[in-house]
Amino acid sequence: MNRPVVMRYLVLLCLVQMVEHAAAQQSFDRQTINIGNLGFSVTNVGTIGRPDRVNDPGGPPSMEYPINSGIEHLFEGGLWIGALVDGQTAVSTAAVDAPTGYRAGSAGFEFSSEVGKFIRQRSTLPYSDFFSLDAVSHQDMVMEFTDAYTIIPGTSIPISEHLLPLGASVHLEAYAWNYSFADYFVVLNYTITNASNKPWDSVWVGMWTDLVVRNVFVATDNGTAFFSHGGGGYLDSLTAVYAWDVDGDPGYTNSYGASQFLGILWRDQFLHPVNAQQVVASGYPAPQVHANFWNFRKFDGSQFGAPADDVQRYQKLRKGLDFTDPTLVAQLQSPSNRIQLLSAGPIVQVLPGESFMYVAAMVCARQLQGGVDDAQSRSELLEHLGWSRRTFLGEDANENGSLDEGEDLIANGKLDRFILPEPPASPRVRVVASDRSITLYWDAGAEASVDPISKRLDFEGYRIYRSNIGDDIKNISSLQLIAQWDKPGNSVGYNNGFEVIRLDEPVWFEGDTTAYRYRFDLNGLLNGWQYVVVVTAFDEGDARLGLSPLESSFTVNTFRVWPGSSSAENGGIGVYPNPYRQSAAWDGPSAQSRKIWFYNLPPQCEITIFTLSGEVVAVLQHDSQYRGEDIRWFEQFGGNVQQRVFSGGEHAWDLLTTSRQAVTQGVYLFSVRDLQTGKVHQGQFVILR
Repeated sequence: MNRPVVMRYLVLLCLVQMVEHAAAQQSFDRQTINIGNLGFSVTNVGTIGRPDRVNDPGGPPSMEYPINSGIEHLFEGGLWIGALVDGQTAVSTAAVDAPTGYRAGSAGFEFSSEVGKFIRQRSTLPYSDFFSLDAVSHQDMVMEFTDAYTIIPGTSIPISEHLLPLGASVHLEAYAWNYSFADYFVVLNYTITNASNKPWDSVWVGMWTDLVVRNVFVATDNGTAFFSHGGGGYLDSLTAVYAWDVDGDPGYTNSYGASQFLGILWRDQFLHPVNAQQVVASGYPAPQVHANFWNFRKFDGSQFGAPADDVQRYQKLRKGLDFTDPTLVAQLQSPSNRIQLLSAGPIVQVLPGESFMYVAAMVCARQLQGGVDDAQSRSELLEHLGWSRRTFLGEDANENGSLDEGEDLIANGKLDRFILPEPPASPRVRVVASDRSITLYWDAGAEASVDPISKRLDFEGYRIYRSNIGDDIKNISSLQLIAQWDKPGNSVGYNNGFEVIRLDEPVWFEGDTTAYRYRFDLNGLLNGWQYVVVVTAFDEGDARLGLSPLESSFTVNTFRVWPGSSSAENGGIGVYPNPYRQSAAWDGPSAQSRKIWFYNLPPQCEITIFTLSGEVVAVLQHDSQYRGEDIRWFEQFGGNVQQRVFSGGEHAWDLLTTSRQAVTQGVYLFSVRDLQTGKVHQGQFVILR
C-alpha cells in the first residue's frame, strides 16, 4: 500500500474513531445530587462517585460531606449482580478495582446506557424546575442501564472481558432530601429485570465501593499514597460497611462514609435478615447480608485478596468476612487502601421478564472523635444510618414487608416506602453584613406549615446557628446553636415566645417581594473572618410516632458571611492585616489559599498593587456585589458562591501576582481609583515572612 493510500486510510480510521468516541460520549451522563448536605455523583452506566475528584478538587463532588467542604468519601462504586445461569457462574459488575475509575470499554465496567438515554431529574418541591407528581424526594435522579451489550452502544468498542452477560435491565432511582435530619444520605432504589430468555438461579446482589475519606482541598499527596490512609468496619445491626480517615488529613476530615443495605423486594417478600422468620415460613432460605473488604488489586487469594474472575466474585457475594474475629477487626482499623463489598441474598430464582427491587443507601456522618473509631465516635453515624433505614421502611414499622393495622399513615390502603415526616418549611432569609456585625431577617411562612401525616399546624419555633472563627479551615460542620425562640405554653423548647425578634412592621428589600417579620443581630464580630450562619424552623414532634421535634433544612439557609466595611466614597481606604505575616490565622495550607483585605472601597473601583520601584504586581476589579470569585481561598473554603454574603466595601487579594506567582516580603504600594468619580486614593502595606 503506497503512502497516500496509507495516509487516507489513517485519516479515515481517525474519523471513524472520533465518531465512535463522540457516540460513546453522547451515551454517557453524569449528574450531581446536591439538594442536601451531601454532594453525590451518579451516572447512567451504573457507577456512582466521580473518581477524578482528587485531580480536580474544584469540579463536581464525588460523595462530599458536608457539601462544599472538600471532604470526600468515595472514589467510585457500583452494582454487582451474580447468579447461576444453566449452572454457569455469571457476575455482572458496574465497577471494579481500577486505578483510573470508569473508562468506556474497560474490564469490569460492564453496564451501558442506550445512546440518547440520559439521566432525568424530578422533585417534590413545588418551586423546583423539576417538580413532578411522580417524584419521590426533593431531588430524584432517574436512569436506565443494562449489561446486555458486549459492545458499547453506538460504537464498535468492545467491553473487555464481558463474555457472559446476564441480560440484566436496570432502572435506578436515586433519592435525596434537604431536611436537616435526612440531608446526609442518598437512597439508591434499583429495579432489576431479567431481560434474558434464561432463568437466574441463586441470585446475589451487592454494592461494590471504594470508600476513601480525604479532604481534597488540603491533601498534598496523590496516587497510591492518597488512597492508603483508610480504616474500615462493619455494623451488623444496621447492615452497613463504613470507612474513615486514619492518618491522611488529621483534623481536616473527622468524617465517616458508609454503604448500607436496606432491603430486597421480590415476589411479595421483604428479604432482609430482620424478616428472616417470615421469609423462611414462606418456604425460602433465610436472607443473609455479607461484608467484604480486600486490598485494592491484590490478587493473592488471601483473606483480603481481591477477586480476579466471576467465580471468585460470586464467592465474595455469597460469603463475607468473620467480624466476630477481633484480629480481623483490628486489621481493618489500620490504614490501608481497601475495597468494600456489601452483598445480600439469596434470591432463589428470577425468571425471564421477572423483576425485583434492591435498595441501598450511601450515608455520611461526622466522626465525633477524629481519628478514633469507637462507640462515641460512631454515634452520629448510627443515627444517620437509622434515618436512612427508616426512610426506606416508610410505613413498614415492624419490618415484615406488609401493611399492618395502624401502619397506613397516608391512608391510601397500600404500604408506602421512602417517606419521611416533614418539618416546617424553611424560612425565607435575608442576610446583611456590615462593620463587625451581621443582621438576619426572615419571614413567617414556616408558621403555616401543616404536617402531611398528622394534618396539624405543628410549627414550634426558630433556631439560629453560627460557626466559630477558624472553623472554616478545618471542619465547618461544627455549628453552635446560639439562639432559639419557640411558642409558650407547652412542654417543648424554652417557651420564650417571639416578642424580642418580631418586628412591629415587616421589612421589605428592593426587588424582593418577601415580607420579613423577624430580625436578629449578631454584634461584636471580627471583620474579614468567615462566619457560617443558619436559620431553621422546627416543629413540636409527634409522640404518637415517637418523633422528637423535626427541623427544616440546614443547606437551604446556610450563609457564609464576612463582616466588614460597607461601600464608601469618602476615603479611609486601607489594608488589613497590615503588616501581613505569612500563614495568618485565616489562611489555608497552601500559597494559593491566602488573603488580605482592602476595606472602605467605593462601590466600583480598580485596585492596583505596585512594588516600591513602581512595577505593577496585580490589578483587581471591585464592585459592591463582590463575592470572592477571583481567588482560590473562597473556592476552597467559601462554599457556594450564591450563599456568600459580603459587606460591599471590601475585596480580598490572594498575594499572587498577575502571573500567579507568590509575592515576596517587603513594602508594597497600592492605588484605588473610583470608577464613578475618578478620585484616586493611595496607600501602602507590608508583607512579612
